[in-house]
Amino acid sequence: MEVTRPNVLLLASDVLFQHFFTAESLKKLGAVASWTRSALREDSSELRKQIANAEVLMTTWHSPFITADLLGHDPRVKLIAHCGGEVKVRVAEGVFDFVVITNAADPMARGVAEMALALMLTVVRRIPDYATEMRNNVNHTNEYVSEGERLFGRRVGIVGFGRIGQAFARLLKPLGVDVFVSDPYTSAESIAAYDAKLVQLDELLRTCSVLVLCAALTPETRGMIDKRRLSLMGDGSYLINIARGGLIDLEALLTELRSGRISVALDVTDPLEPLPPDHELRKLPNVILTPHIAAGGIEMRREIGAIAVEEVVRFAKGEPPVNRVTKEMLATMT
Repeated sequence: MEVTRPNVLLLASDVLFQHFFTAESLKKLGAVASWTRSALREDSSELRKQIANAEVLMTTWHSPFITADLLGHDPRVKLIAHCGGEVKVRVAEGVFDFVVITNAADPMARGVAEMALALMLTVVRRIPDYATEMRNNVNHTNEYVSEGERLFGRRVGIVGFGRIGQAFARLLKPLGVDVFVSDPYTSAESIAAYDAKLVQLDELLRTCSVLVLCAALTPETRGMIDKRRLSLMGDGSYLINIARGGLIDLEALLTELRSGRISVALDVTDPLEPLPPDHELRKLPNVILTPHIAAGGIEMRREIGAIAVEEVVRFAKGEPPVNRVTKEMLATMT
């Protein structure tokens, strides 16, 4: 049923409002809806008054956690369009029973996959080491020869084959690597288009020299890369995490790193993020760290905002959503 000019409440801080919503996106939104913005980040009587007048909420990372109680006894809200991929930590599970929830995960998946590729090339080709040597006036003649610094012919393992894992696999195609996937929620048939092979996680760890974590963080996956599994990795292997820090047992990882047996590139850490200035991970030579920035580009945020606006446009026209997240999907999401 078509809704006549729904009231839309944008729940965004001053900074994120500018990041997500371009003049073009706001013009498109204004053509089909009446919108207002709230920068409130906590439950309050004022926020409840604003929500009580809205058919649509557009949420961001700075929005309050949306519960059934916050929406009110007889809520008008019919759609929550989230600017981002994660909705599990933004909206209470019970809300999914009576409100349509959408997200905008594809732009983030592409950006995170690019970061995974960049980190993989960085660690395998030892770019930070060579950059440091050049700053210190160290030069190599053609008598110097490296070993193990190429991707071609390597076995690359992907843990988790959702949007990010799939986007990363697409980037690997021209590189001449053998791709292996571990994901209990996918099948060998579904990864055939990516020229990949489905294997169990332990086999992946034993046989791949590059391991890239792309899995969601759930009770099932928390700490999955533990002491036992880290010990399965071959000497000289590389571990890259652009997903969630909680996938790795940090203390077990530190033990392996101190031995110098493996190298890592981490965009995320857990339980400490950001890391304290004196944390050991910042000092180890076989560690590359980035500040949880894989999906941080402004271009990405603008695309996310545009996707969320399109969901509101579809809602106003009585059309079905494209990026709906159902309650059943939450079990395998971060």
